Amino acid sequence: MRVTGLRLLPWSNPDGRPCYLDSEHGNSRLNRWADEVEALQMAMGTDLLDHAHALLGAPKADVRELRFLAERLCEALRDVLRVAESRGIRLPASDEGEDPP
Repeated sequence: MRVTGLRLLPWSNPDGRPCYLDSEHGNSRLNRWADEVEALQMAMGTDLLDHAHALLGAPKADVRELRFLAERLCEALRDVLRVAESRGIRLPASDEGEDPP
């Protein structure tokens, strides 16, 4: 879904519904904060992936550790997918049949 002029923010409201920012100024305080949260989410996902690689290579990892890891990986994937969706929405729409630059 492409929503022109709206930015999907990297957090939800208390009911779990997506939050959008209607702002034409990409340098507003809220936009900068959203950029910082997105960067933090991406960094946390990278760190978690490194931890997952190490834990999955540990022969003594138990079920509780693996379940906890799986839950954190799901959260990180959700966050990264939201960042990707938000950034995709903000890409300029191209004319159909036009080759990308």
